[in-house]
Amino acid sequence: MDYQVVVAGGGPVGLWLAGELRRAGITVAVIETRTERDIRSRALTVHPRTIETFASRGVHEPFISEGIPLPGGHFGVLESRLDFRRLPSPFPYTLALPQERTEALLEQQALDLGADMLRGREVTGFTHGPDHVVVRLTGPQGPSSLRAAYLVGCDGARSTVRSAAGINYPGTPSTVLGWLGDVRLDQPPAPGYSYFGPAGTLMAVPLPGGIHRLVGITPRDLTTTWPGDLTLDELRENVIAMAGTDFGMRDPVWLSRYGNATRLAAQYRKGRVFLAGDAAHQHFPAGGVGMNVGVQDAANLAWKLAATLNGWAPDALLDTYHTERHPVGVNLTETSRAQVALMTAFNPDGLSLRSLLARLIITLPDLNDQLAAQVSSLAVAYPPADPNAHPLVGTRAPALTLGDTSLFTLLRTDSYLLLDLTPGSRLDRLARAGLRVHTGTLHLPPADWAGIRAVLIRPDGHIAWADTRHDDTALADGLGAALAVTHRK
Repeated sequence: MDYQVVVAGGGPVGLWLAGELRRAGITVAVIETRTERDIRSRALTVHPRTIETFASRGVHEPFISEGIPLPGGHFGVLESRLDFRRLPSPFPYTLALPQERTEALLEQQALDLGADMLRGREVTGFTHGPDHVVVRLTGPQGPSSLRAAYLVGCDGARSTVRSAAGINYPGTPSTVLGWLGDVRLDQPPAPGYSYFGPAGTLMAVPLPGGIHRLVGITPRDLTTTWPGDLTLDELRENVIAMAGTDFGMRDPVWLSRYGNATRLAAQYRKGRVFLAGDAAHQHFPAGGVGMNVGVQDAANLAWKLAATLNGWAPDALLDTYHTERHPVGVNLTETSRAQVALMTAFNPDGLSLRSLLARLIITLPDLNDQLAAQVSSLAVAYPPADPNAHPLVGTRAPALTLGDTSLFTLLRTDSYLLLDLTPGSRLDRLARAGLRVHTGTLHLPPADWAGIRAVLIRPDGHIAWADTRHDDTALADGLGAALAVTHRK
């Protein structure tokens, strides 16, 4: 077999997936049609949960050093911005970092880990075998093929892999056109600048290298008719109509339009084929969440593929990828539609609704926290199979401190982590393939961790089991039952 996994698409999602697979010793090839990275960066925002995910592999520092930290985000460009500084994360901010740099950093990581990057080639289809898939390619040397155990489509909203798999992609067509311009501004506005009113929606985001991104919608953009490519003159006209100035814009790097077509794959898995990122969900880029949700797709799928291929998990584990991530996609598309409705509420009724919600965000801190946690993916929790499970099960494990180390430094792609918080319980005797044990005590544990004696954490940082029982036999039995679901004996 040529590779254990073939990944179609060399964007951030496919590259993080490839790196994660290599961390677990899985052979992987990334197929990318572009011969070079695109300097135009549709994705710009790196959210707190994505930074945490990178931190759990010790690779977050380059992103932090290059990105511009912003203390909040927005929901529907409401006047009251979401305060991310209240989030329970060591990274309570978003990073403004062009996708081109995110891709460059992730590609270098994947290559350093041993992934093969096949540029200038395109997946044209595949054939299922009993224990493999044959992936058909085309490239400068003509048609070729690769044989792999699994194929993952990270190849965007027009995914060839999804189409070849016959996976339905239902949704709604575009009714709104947004626009963006990456330009230099001689008189830039203050960081976090936004405008909303009868003339439209406008945001300005600083980028590394002295560039600003201007994004917005005007009332005439509520259309199903494509008006042609965006020009610098049109961008200038739109910005002046809302801001009263063009901020001294010049030297455009990229001008673009995009629609609000919203679709969600009916299946994230079909046989030996999986979908992740935009291949699984398409939506208006509200709040910069798309790439981040895609990275979380990859984080969820990578360890499950690795665990199955490395033989310590049953094949049924792969079905949980759709079970867990498809509801996240449902939430993503619903939230995106809601934000589009707010961003295009230019009439008096819509303005009143926006004013009300903006006041509520200020006066109800819990509303701010809930929306910020949702936008940042920190709120994602996977429902446990056992209705009697501890409330922590399925939630993300926070950045805990254990003695002189932290949880993020203990997490690995190739195994679960058992935190034995009661030395002497001898839970380490249940260690097996795909499980590592760390014994210690928590420093200043969160309130909802009170009384926890042991906790089992998945490679993606979500909690698989937690228990407060003081009887060591009952504790061991509970752990054994949890491991039986995902680990072969």
